[in-house]
Amino acid sequence: MRIWKWTLTVTDMQSLPIPEGAKLLAVQTQGDVPQLWALVDEKARIVHRKLATYGIGNPMPDGDPGQYVGTYQICGGALVFHVFERA
Repeated sequence: MRIWKWTLTVTDMQSLPIPEGAKLLAVQTQGDVPQLWALVDEKARIVHRKLATYGIGNPMPDGDPGQYVGTYQICGGALVFHVFERA
């Protein structure tokens, strides 16, 4: 097991290649760049997991927005985003 990191794009929806069964641990900025950390089995096959990013006050889907992963701030806290994993 290891902890791996992925850089997130500030976009509504993205797909990341992550080892199957990985546990998403945290979303934070590192040097004003949003990052995702996960606990992975590096021998597991790679699957694509979809992440949705919602800004404060922006519309979210009716019903289930997905599983909450974390929140990050950029531009000195002027912009705040919440990341959810979508099935």
